[in-house]
Amino acid sequence: MSDGDLAAHLADVAGKILIEVRESGMFEGKSLGKAGDQTANQFLVHALRQQRAEDGLLSEEEKDNAERLAKERVWIVDPVDGTREYGEARADWAVHVGMAVNGVPTLGAVALPGAGLVLRSDQPGEVPPAPETLRMVVSRTRPAKEATGVCEAIGGELVPMGSAGAKAMAILRGEADIYLHSGGQYEWDSCAPAAVALGWGLHASRIDGSPLVYNQQDVYMPDLLICRKEHAEMVLEKVKPFL
Repeated sequence: MSDGDLAAHLADVAGKILIEVRESGMFEGKSLGKAGDQTANQFLVHALRQQRAEDGLLSEEEKDNAERLAKERVWIVDPVDGTREYGEARADWAVHVGMAVNGVPTLGAVALPGAGLVLRSDQPGEVPPAPETLRMVVSRTRPAKEATGVCEAIGGELVPMGSAGAKAMAILRGEADIYLHSGGQYEWDSCAPAAVALGWGLHASRIDGSPLVYNQQDVYMPDLLICRKEHAEMVLEKVKPFL
């Protein structure tokens, strides 16, 4: 099985496991999110250690192991990106299975189980053309001032949405045009989405234009920009006053 096939298969199966956990009726509230996270994480971690034992591994739900820092290839996974949305039976949550090679987000699969989709970096599709009024995806609960400021500056429209993976994939699916995040994330929040976005020919960087670098000792990532390449220069220029 190729790395791309493995990533997509794992993301798809983990998504189906998560839906079964939710539909079991055994959990509710925060316990549902915890049960889903831990169950999907066990599947992903054990499968990757079985299938790619020589690679490094970083998961949100697993205790970090510094051995990954010496590896060229590191799998970076988020079993449930958007735990709140998962618990509320919404569609805007995701499963991330990504790989960084020498720090670069090289391969990824993002499953959107609520929509029955898996988007892959190695099987790009055609991104629909942008409308006249650009749409910017932002947090449902706490839109960042940088994002709202840029959206106002370009005369855009705000689209509230759940998980980081769902926001990034909304651009590929033609539901949005710009994802600018400045509220702080971790490597597992963006590695797979960034890899898929890059594979589909989109722009992905920090909001100062510098490259995204993964498999760092400190896995905190303050910000992220994913958009069509033709919008990148404009957005990076408009966000400068907020930096």
